[in-house]
Amino acid sequence: MSLPADFVKRVEQDDFLGHSLIEALDTSSPVSIRRNPSKANAVLPVSGEIPWCNHAFYLSERPSFTRDPLFHAGAYYPQEAGSMFLDTVLKQLDLPEKPAVLDLCAAPGGKSTLIASFLAGKGLLVSNEVINARARILKENLIKWGSVNTIVTNNDPTDFQRIPGFFDLMVVDAPCSGEGMFRKDHASRNEWSEANVVLCAARQKRIVMDVWEALKPGGFLVYSTCTFNSAENEDNVSWFADELGADIIPVNSAHFKEGRDGIGLYALPSLVDTEGFFLAVLQKPANASTPKIKPLKKTEVSRIKTIDSMLPFAQLDGMEVLQWTDFAFAIPQELAESAVLLQHHLRVIKLGTELGEIARKGLIPHEALALSPGLRNPSLPVIELDTNEALAYLHGDTFPLPGTAGFNLITYQAEPLGWIKHIGNRFNNLYPKEWRIRMRLD
Repeated sequence: MSLPADFVKRVEQDDFLGHSLIEALDTSSPVSIRRNPSKANAVLPVSGEIPWCNHAFYLSERPSFTRDPLFHAGAYYPQEAGSMFLDTVLKQLDLPEKPAVLDLCAAPGGKSTLIASFLAGKGLLVSNEVINARARILKENLIKWGSVNTIVTNNDPTDFQRIPGFFDLMVVDAPCSGEGMFRKDHASRNEWSEANVVLCAARQKRIVMDVWEALKPGGFLVYSTCTFNSAENEDNVSWFADELGADIIPVNSAHFKEGRDGIGLYALPSLVDTEGFFLAVLQKPANASTPKIKPLKKTEVSRIKTIDSMLPFAQLDGMEVLQWTDFAFAIPQELAESAVLLQHHLRVIKLGTELGEIARKGLIPHEALALSPGLRNPSLPVIELDTNEALAYLHGDTFPLPGTAGFNLITYQAEPLGWIKHIGNRFNNLYPKEWRIRMRLD
């Protein structure tokens, strides 16, 4: 499918981009992944490291991720290489040791899992997605990544005005016209138009203006798109700076191209092996006034003491256990106040790590506990599966399997996948139905 004629004309008349970009967009896309530093090291066809991100690699070919149990275990995440530049940027910002971070437009979870690895259990990550179906995918991917200091919300950007001055850092990977996807996704070429560029630029302004109040004075906003035009990139960043009195913070990279008028940086597929990506950083004035957050009046979340039924499953030193309806969640003690506050003001769909359902006969462990390296009890009964068995388990199948009566942790190459409940000569497969492999395995 050919590139849109209006797009080609604009790019070729833009000295900043030029014909080399057009040529690059008609080449094959690279395949790249980022490993989870807290999980098993999967065997993948690695061809080289990505220099601007830790634990990130190019692959020589695209494997069948669905057929790799370690992919389902959260051992790695396929992510576009250019967007991984966020890792370099985070390291350059003057953030507190334990920052509160918002990933506003977070689904499906690439940048959120990257931020979670950057935080390494310190601070708080709130990952938000306004579209409900995409928010559920975001929740799944963060559960699989296994970080204990993450919350997932399903809110409109305006809702964050309820918690003014809460975040030290906000990442806004804004919905855009998608010009940077033309190399990988040829169908996106059909959806592009100059009118959509204008529409996207206006929507991006609204998103940033709606969420700005939730940023602390002196805090940073990382703005990014996967497009090449100045209207959605440099022009918008300049407009934000003028309207909000913010400073545009320079970001350094030996790999990416400085944007027009020195604003932001670009990953251009004509220069580096990526799709298209733009990123810039704004800083809120340190003397900006911020309203106070309204105090809590009533919340459904309550703190509970560790109940005996949790102890065979979880290690809870340094964790606060919160009860929400009939379910128990664990979150670092220092984040408990924030977790309760956010659940009161926002639509939270993941509150730290779900331990399980508090049933009459004891805790029914949740998948999130199995996938959380820092929480699960190392003395749990474990059943190790081979590749075919692991795929059958992830498919939702049952099959002959020896084990101890009761709940057993299922692992593959020593990495947990989930739970079963052994009942005599059979077992109940507790892998979440909505996560199961749907393709045929034979």
